[in-house]
Amino acid sequence: MVKLERLRADHADALLAFERENRGYFARSIPDRGDAYFTAAGFAERHRALLAEQHARVCHFHVVLDEEGNLVGRVNLIDVTDGCAELGYRVGERAAGRGVATAAVAQVCRLAATDYGLTSLTAVTTLDNPASMTVLARSGFTRVEDTTVAGRPGVRYVRHLGRLDARKRGQCG
Repeated sequence: MVKLERLRADHADALLAFERENRGYFARSIPDRGDAYFTAAGFAERHRALLAEQHARVCHFHVVLDEEGNLVGRVNLIDVTDGCAELGYRVGERAAGRGVATAAVAQVCRLAATDYGLTSLTAVTTLDNPASMTVLARSGFTRVEDTTVAGRPGVRYVRHLGRLDARKRGQCG
């Protein structure tokens, strides 16, 4: 259904077009990234910074492609430390409600455990984003606490990957 590709330099143009097309849609449920992010120069600078973070293995960024190879989303693992990372994802309006986010999150969870050697993932979402809460629940994440996301009421989730002993389970969540 969907394919993940690790973020590359040649994704920049398609990714900027995706972000611009979906800016208003995303701003309804997550904080807007600000005008500078959407300029060609600002986006190019940010894209280079993401690639540097990925090269340093502190983050793992992915684009989500549909059956025709169109960029329809992103799924990322950020702030990798001690076997843990925070999951973030976004799916464009045209692909929303078709299982794309659930499929992409499932794929990145497998990559996190097998390719990146992670043991736990955390995620947060706002309370006014029930679609994201559904994706996390379907993907094996457990709600662990209420929180605030960019000044809005939210929820924090955790998912343990693979078999861990009890001492390691608490390290991320």
